[in-house]
Formats: sequence, structure tokens, C-alpha cells
Amino acid sequence: MASAAQWFEGSRPRTYPNAIAPVIAGTGAAGWVADIVWWKAALALVVALALIIGVNFANDYSDGIRGTDDVRVGPMRLIGSKVATPKSVKAAAMTALAVAGIAGLVLALTSAWWLILVGLACIVAAWYYTGGRNPYGYSGFGEVSVFVFFGLVAVLGTQFVQAEKVDWVGFLAAVAVGCYSSGVLVANNLRDIPTDTESGKVTLAVRLGDNRTRVLHTALVAIPSLASLALIAATPWALLGLISVPLAYKANAPVRTGAVGPALIPALALTGLAMLLWSIGTAAGLLLA
Repeated sequence: MASAAQWFEGSRPRTYPNAIAPVIAGTGAAGWVADIVWWKAALALVVALALIIGVNFANDYSDGIRGTDDVRVGPMRLIGSKVATPKSVKAAAMTALAVAGIAGLVLALTSAWWLILVGLACIVAAWYYTGGRNPYGYSGFGEVSVFVFFGLVAVLGTQFVQAEKVDWVGFLAAVAVGCYSSGVLVANNLRDIPTDTESGKVTLAVRLGDNRTRVLHTALVAIPSLASLALIAATPWALLGLISVPLAYKANAPVRTGAVGPALIPALALTGLAMLLWSIGTAAGLLLA
């Protein structure tokens, strides 16, 4: 029986910035065009956090029953470490996704009905990342999905439910957050190239190979700074997003210097923190304008 601490670790807290950052950025973008609706921002955060926890437990379940996590370089997995049963992890995933669905339904019913379809797409994407017979995460599309759902959908959705519109400022913020969020997964999959190759998990990193994956991570953590420069057209205060540059540079250090295995783990956490810092700085800048 897994302890509470093991369940928390199994939820992969290092990925929480992927859920928190888009809500912060989207709320800043909403405040740029209208008044912030704080209760909707809070519900959007519930949706995002529940989704990412659901994705992580679903990934633990699907990889665990396939044996992909039997040999791990990174943090503990519940099934792979044999501290929890597949049934209990699947139930945790379903519970988290249900919470996301309920919170998302409230937002949809108080904003626009078609958001229900967006929410359903998010839940389906969460499960079939590594679930089902042909998981798209095993075919190299994980980073694209993260960019779309934890970048474009999360940021623009947060902006829309509060401001009832989206604009180019929200779009640039969504692209920046999506790049950072994808960068977290790229760093993770770069670390796991040897074990994923052995287990038959064909991630984008496996397809690209070690060198090109490192180039991709460098590009992904650089693009948000270019977005900050473009946002000067909205307000010079958007340059506050550049406070993330030192952390992004540090996050990329293990990648560009050729680190492998556990030495790449800091790149995951620091990329996520750089994303969070960029979102805080940018949101503050938009609200100060």
C-alpha cells in the first residue's frame, strides 16, 4: 500500500508548473482586455491541476502495465516500483480526470457551451497519451499534445472564460507557455532515450536522436523570450517576462553540455520553474499596463 507521500510523488509534482503557469498567463491576458473574474481563474486552476495529475496517474498506469517503467532513471513510479496496484492507480487517474471534468463543466455552463467539447477533447487526450492500443505518446506526438493542451488551450481557455474573448496577446502568451511546457517533456524524454528505445516507446526524442533533441530543447526555452519582445507592442511592461531568462539558461545547461541520465533531472524542474516565472512576470506586466 502506497503512503500519502508516495502518492504525492507519483502525481509528479515537478510537472505542476505546467498546470499553474498557463492559468497565470491566461489570467494576465484576460486582465489585459477585461476585468479578471477570480472565481473563474480559480476554477481554471482546478481544471488544469486535476488534468495534469490525471495525465500523470494515467501515464503511470499505462506504462506500468506495459512494463515500460520497470527500469527507471527518473523519479519513482507507483506501479513500476510496486508500491500501488494498477487498479488503484487507474482509479486515481479517473478520479482526477472527473474532478477536471466537473470544474470544466461549471466553466462551460457559465461561459460557452462549446467549451464542453474542448474539455472532452482534453480528457480524451489525457488518457490516450499512453493509454489504449495505439497511444500517441509512443508515436512521438506527446510534445505536440502538451503544446496544444497545456499551452494554447489552457492559456486561451483561461483568458476566454474570464474576458469572453481571446486576442493576439493571449495567443503569444499561449505559444510561450506551450513552448516551455513542451520543453519540460523534451528534457524528460531526452533523459529516457535509452530506456524508451529498449522498451519500444518511440517518443519524439527517440525519433530525433540525442543531438537534435538537445537543439529542440534549446529552441523551446528561447522562444518565450522572443514572445516577450513581441509583446512590447502591447506594453513595455511585458518585458517583465524576461526575468525568466537566467533560470531558462540554467535549465538548458545540462542539455547543452551533454548531460545524460539522472544529471538531466534538474533540466525538467528548472524548465518548469522558468515557465512559471515567465508567466508571473508577463501577467504582472500586462496588469500593470
